Amino acid sequence: MVTKNITKTDLCVIGAGSGGLSVAAGAVQMGARVVLIEKHKMGGDCLNTGCVPSKALLAAAKHADILRHGAPYGVKPVEPEIDFAAANAHVHRVIKGIEPHDSVERFTELGVDVIEAAAKFTGPAEVSAGGRIIHAKKFIIATGSTARIVPIPGIEETEYLTNENIFDLRECPAHLIIVGGGPIGIEMAQAHKRLGAQVTVLEKFTALPKDDPELTRIALASLREEGINILEGVDIQSVSGTTGDITITLADGKTITGSHLLLATGRSPNITGLGLEAAGVHSNQHGIQVDARLRTSNKRIFAIGDVKGGMMFTHAAGYDAGIIIRNILFKMPAKADYSCMPYVTYSEPELAQVGYTEAAAKEKFGETVKAITWQYAENDRARTELLTNGMIKVVIDRKGKILGAGIVGTSAGELIQTWQLALSKGMKIGDMAAMIAPYPTLAEISKRVAGSHFTPALFSDRTRKIVKFLLKF
Repeated sequence: MVTKNITKTDLCVIGAGSGGLSVAAGAVQMGARVVLIEKHKMGGDCLNTGCVPSKALLAAAKHADILRHGAPYGVKPVEPEIDFAAANAHVHRVIKGIEPHDSVERFTELGVDVIEAAAKFTGPAEVSAGGRIIHAKKFIIATGSTARIVPIPGIEETEYLTNENIFDLRECPAHLIIVGGGPIGIEMAQAHKRLGAQVTVLEKFTALPKDDPELTRIALASLREEGINILEGVDIQSVSGTTGDITITLADGKTITGSHLLLATGRSPNITGLGLEAAGVHSNQHGIQVDARLRTSNKRIFAIGDVKGGMMFTHAAGYDAGIIIRNILFKMPAKADYSCMPYVTYSEPELAQVGYTEAAAKEKFGETVKAITWQYAENDRARTELLTNGMIKVVIDRKGKILGAGIVGTSAGELIQTWQLALSKGMKIGDMAAMIAPYPTLAEISKRVAGSHFTPALFSDRTRKIVKFLLKF
């Protein structure tokens, strides 16, 4: 309902990224009145500067790399001629192809009142945007995050890239220096290396620190074999230069020169300018503070996705949207539980994890925790395609309950989903061992690793004695 410049609605969603769009689309189709406010691009970071363009660029890079490695298959390898501008065009075609699904036009057709402007709380139950005042029964803040700019001496005077503009490059960097060895840094390192750039990754601590170190070593070794220079445990003293002439000075006095600098040092929640104080919403450097039901300190206002910190994944924001729908529309006291949230680094080999790593499980549950592994090299499908560089590791308790799983190797992001389901349903390792997997598939590694848990007991002296006794009858 609109009165003069005041709009009264059921839900007001601030931010049209993955989480905000999911809430808006779901709520309006269930009969709620919804106002959606977005000051920049519909689809948010994921569509425009994150998940979608990065995976599209990785796909282009993969096709280039395949041409270099045909010899073992009987195909003469060639060094591909890279048209980086065409690869960039591919990235933007993919974005354009998805845009209609997230567009203002689609959401308007669904019945959402879309306001393309910045939103600001002017009170505990009021938002101002585009010259309009919105009064809503519930507000959902879904403004996402932006690239964190670490305070390196000289960074303010130095030209640098982030995920927000690296996909605008139409010429391949001669030497891309990446500060940050997390998933974004590693993915962009491999993509640009395969498309013709020299790449150096500088990480202050350890690269890909959230994953199991045994699995991470396999991934990083593969990246280094490709020629990516990954330096861990380095302190940057200063940066300087402009595009084409970047200089990094390390604490030990060594210098690294390159053509482009990419900062991939994490994400910061987008809370500036929202007027959170006027709304009585508490926040800190990590984001908006919420309870298990994703309510802020103002119980009329919820926060979902990156803006509340924690697991900053598109699929986490989508999960949050479901929690919001249940809480607001169905009045169910739904609580968010991220213990079974999977995550993937889409390098080649991929690196995926769900639940506890071995170290985290032992810290939580003690040394009775057991880790079982299975190599890709023992998988027939992997051998047919020469994709034997990989491993699965599953962590279980003494009763066989699954606590977590990690995979490094081809299609790890697809294979981890079976383990996410098993973990979320409280399954035991025996349930996975009993699974029927089609032959030959990479998915057999899940069945084989589960079965390996029972091998010592199954082929033990005790079992042989029992079998010999039973065969007498």
